[in-house]
Amino acid sequence: MSLSKFDRKHYTQGKTPIEYLANLTDILGGPEIYLKHDDLLGLAGGGNKTRKLEFLVADAQRQGADTLITCGAPQSNHCRLTLSAAKKEGMHAVLVLSETVPGSYREDAGGNNFLYKLLNPLDMIVVPGACDLNDTMHLHAKTLQAEGYKPYVIPMGGSNAIGCLGYIVCAEEIVEQANDLNIEFTHAITPTGSCGTHTGLLMGLRSLHVQTRVIGISVNYSRDKHVKRIAQLAQKVNNELFPERKIVIENDDIIVFDDYIGSGYSLPTEGMREAVHLLARCEAILLDPVYTGKAMAGLINLIRKGHFKKSDKVLFLHTGGSPALYHFADYLL
Repeated sequence: MSLSKFDRKHYTQGKTPIEYLANLTDILGGPEIYLKHDDLLGLAGGGNKTRKLEFLVADAQRQGADTLITCGAPQSNHCRLTLSAAKKEGMHAVLVLSETVPGSYREDAGGNNFLYKLLNPLDMIVVPGACDLNDTMHLHAKTLQAEGYKPYVIPMGGSNAIGCLGYIVCAEEIVEQANDLNIEFTHAITPTGSCGTHTGLLMGLRSLHVQTRVIGISVNYSRDKHVKRIAQLAQKVNNELFPERKIVIENDDIIVFDDYIGSGYSLPTEGMREAVHLLARCEAILLDPVYTGKAMAGLINLIRKGHFKKSDKVLFLHTGGSPALYHFADYLL
């Protein structure tokens, strides 16, 4: 599938590496475990949203925008990377931060919150968790327009049809690397939150007729809600971007486990703590406590329950987020 018709920025040089986790594979005694290092993508601190932003920022500039508006939680990797992209492009950025967990925003917090201040957004607005973030962003866009700015609104996680292109590209990259390594991945594991990464990866693989099973580990919502959201996003990608060559995704091809969320989004779990410790101490890899920590906890538990064959080859997508580790230091140590 050619994506050359879509405008795109390039924030990363070359492909992110795939690493065989020999120590973790031995410790768990299950399938061969590999890791795709999207934590090494470009922009400040890296992470999966960089791939989405390559297409979203290009679209914003095509429309003549000079200001990016987006939203997320107080420790949002997406907000950090959107702000980073804006600085890279000489644009402004406005962040709308939602207190998904009441009282979770602290002005003096470290992690991504510190990086927001270092990168210096045009404005940063904190709203209650019950607030409609899309309405808030669009209302602020109107205010900015009245002040002479040209805003472009990016949804939560960059997860719209254009954002999904980032992981359609990633799927192509994985297939090329798998061919070079002479590996056929049986499964790909991804954190599933706003669903753009999961949707793009699944659509990209199926567009190449690769049957690797994509397994999402939910970090926030129920399995049913994610399955519905991924199906809707896939339909939007087809209708808006590929009307002449649709990528068919059946509902039974959308696999999500919602057993590893714990008490809620961004709230620590013992499984996450074990996963963060294990990867740091046996593979020198830093996971984050909100996304990859919980996704790896899910993978570890599925291996222990015998979900995979010993002959399987499992690719874990590291979506970044390590700056948030410093915010959760008291819990993790």
